[in-house]
Amino acid sequence: METKTRLRKELIGTVISNKMDKTVVVRADRRMRHPDFDKVVVRSKKFVAHDEKNECGIGDKIKIRQARPMSKTKRWVVIETIEKARIQ
Repeated sequence: METKTRLRKELIGTVISNKMDKTVVVRADRRMRHPDFDKVVVRSKKFVAHDEKNECGIGDKIKIRQARPMSKTKRWVVIETIEKARIQ
């Protein structure tokens, strides 16, 4: 009997808030061509993700994966940190 693996969505985004315990807010941008003006525009959306180790900081580039609902708005989990933010 085959076991079915569920494909879950993965996104890359930037951490914009880490003030909650074990939770980060991630902004994921996507580029699209505007249908009327034929110009490339950036659309963004915020996702609330679970960060078990509290290791993400503001400005970090991370990868998140869709998961089971953990709270009212939290449905994503941090998989890995791609790039740490440079502190200036």
